[in-house]
Amino acid sequence: MAIKDPAEGTTRACLARELKIRERSVAAVLELLGEGNTVPFIARYRKELTGGLDEVQIRAIEERHGYLTDLAARRAAITRAIEAQGKLDDTLRARIEAAATRSELEDLYLPYRKKRQTRATVARGRGLLPLAELILRQPGFGLPTVEARRFVAPAGEVPDEAAALAGARDIVAEIVSEEAIARAQVRRLYATSGTLAVRKTKEWRDAETGYDSYEMFRGRLAGMPSHRFLAVRRGEREGVLKTAVEVDDERLVQGLLRHFGHRPRSPYAPELETAVRDGYKRLLAPRIVTEVLGECKDRADRAAIEVFATNVREILLAPPLGEKPVIGIDPGLRTGCKCAAVDATGRFVGHVTIYPHGGGGGAAKARADLLRLVRAQNPAAIAIGNGTAGRETESFVREALAHEDGIFVLMVSEDGASVYSASDVAREEFPDLDLTVRGAISIARRLQDPLAELVKVEPRALGVGQYQHDVDQRLLAKKLDEVTESAVNLVGVELNTASAPLLARVAGIGPGVAASIVAHRNQNGAFPGRRELLAVAGLGPKTFEQAAGFLRVQNGAHPLDNTAVHPERYETVERIARDLDVSLPALLGSPALVERIDIARYLPPDGRAESMDGPAAGEYTLRDIVAELEKPGRDPRRSFEPPRFRDDVRSIDDLEEGMELAGVVTNVTAFGAFVDIGVHRDGLVHISELADHFVRDPSDVVRPGQSLSVRVLEVDRGRRRISLSAREG
Repeated sequence: MAIKDPAEGTTRACLARELKIRERSVAAVLELLGEGNTVPFIARYRKELTGGLDEVQIRAIEERHGYLTDLAARRAAITRAIEAQGKLDDTLRARIEAAATRSELEDLYLPYRKKRQTRATVARGRGLLPLAELILRQPGFGLPTVEARRFVAPAGEVPDEAAALAGARDIVAEIVSEEAIARAQVRRLYATSGTLAVRKTKEWRDAETGYDSYEMFRGRLAGMPSHRFLAVRRGEREGVLKTAVEVDDERLVQGLLRHFGHRPRSPYAPELETAVRDGYKRLLAPRIVTEVLGECKDRADRAAIEVFATNVREILLAPPLGEKPVIGIDPGLRTGCKCAAVDATGRFVGHVTIYPHGGGGGAAKARADLLRLVRAQNPAAIAIGNGTAGRETESFVREALAHEDGIFVLMVSEDGASVYSASDVAREEFPDLDLTVRGAISIARRLQDPLAELVKVEPRALGVGQYQHDVDQRLLAKKLDEVTESAVNLVGVELNTASAPLLARVAGIGPGVAASIVAHRNQNGAFPGRRELLAVAGLGPKTFEQAAGFLRVQNGAHPLDNTAVHPERYETVERIARDLDVSLPALLGSPALVERIDIARYLPPDGRAESMDGPAAGEYTLRDIVAELEKPGRDPRRSFEPPRFRDDVRSIDDLEEGMELAGVVTNVTAFGAFVDIGVHRDGLVHISELADHFVRDPSDVVRPGQSLSVRVLEVDRGRRRISLSAREG
């Protein structure tokens, strides 16, 4: 691929070095993205061009390229601004061109920025710059007071020598605070050696708070865990904590003095030292502290967002029960339990409200009403929301179904169900139903297919985040959108049953086209095959190219319509079937026939596939096709296994130290994992208790939705806290 812009070529080379990816692959990714291709499509169907890069690598290229592009634009703007002032020499231009980060660029530009009035600008206006330059030169002769007399204007604004020297020192102090090398030197020491000192504020010193563990806390900024930094920042924002960044100030001052040519024997040495100390303390240190804390916040945000994104991905890709009828129950005490039945396709078929917890004869009636619904709908499972009265409702349902065979009962996370119930999507789906009934439907569908149902909910409502309200919301939204898109396209979407929110997450489609697809389906009936998508208003060839491989059509017009084989490769697969002398349906799902495929026969003559339209299938694509032919339409998610809690442990009061329990991981953070053990309150397995070996990152050993055997270490009933261990010893 030809590089049209030399600067772009430099950027690609830089990306290749930083990300340790071949420059040819980087160039291919950037060109494909520039042509409007989506990340899932590139990762799945353009492997020949990228060298088999995965989504993570492609997104890294995209993100870093955006940063470098913005940096180049800022570099050009700064160059023009300084040039317009007539102050751009070759040395400064070279330093601007060599700047590798935004902070380096801004440091170089700082002395040339237009400033509001400062003590230094006032002093410059009074003609004291030559005296300041003399202080910076540190001559070995003369007296500062004598030299200062030349600048005294008794009737003006410089009444005496002391005022002249003070103004000159103000100019020197500002120069010290704005000099790029000096700023870099100070920033580096703060970033590598700075200590965050925390204490409680006077107003909260004697009060019990959630931040008491941080009282008198001290920790190095470098490498501070994201959850700790974000917790301190939240405590500071709420007025409970007060922080300061501490460094060896004297070491920094001495370094600055050396940098600015301090000569102890010069008569001007005391003036320079006073100015440097003032410039450091009054101007430089506060700005650098703000910058360094901002960089720490950015790192903490990104780390927390990664944890959140990993958890959301696991929740979205949780094992589905599959196409089986389910009754969902949204439990409640005073308002009763809303029971909603859905058929195997998730279609709502009926509901009833029962009141098993109100006393009197309510339980008997509730049992009769529930059994009537169960016998009418014949569900494979009962899904119960894990909120208030969840465990009590589970016990009631188990007892009510004691003589009903083949129905299992389990708790399902109801995080975000209320958000869905009140959403436009829910109102459009069920305009005549109460919010709580919509919630029960959502609970049932979550068991059938978590991905298809949870895409209707804002990911931040799923209850698996770590300080998600404290991090950069723009970055968080972008990352969660990427994770959701990735999960949906990994699994694939059934074209004729998918909701508009699910279709909107398919590569290239989006909300507008998704709504058009559903409208077309409602008006014309089910799509016979993938190709018929092109009849949808607003869905052109490019959108079809991006989306088709991720859509499935059961019993479609073409046998491959229900597989991950892209329509652009149908001809290749048909040729394979002809060469094996079998029909295409016979080839699908036959390991014996698939084993006979010699992919070398179908490679281009030079073994490569260069066309952007993908007419030739390279080795990457052919291997993917072979894998899909062996297990057509395979679901990459794990097999469904219902959790099993102890029947004798229903509340925190039933727990005792040393108990061995089965649990389900609900959330993974940087400091450990929260586990549902069936008592309405998740217990914490600290990172040190996750395994018998050292664990650097909890996500290395556990994931949301995973079954986990734990032991109760401690129960704090007053604060409703449960400490657990997953270690064997």
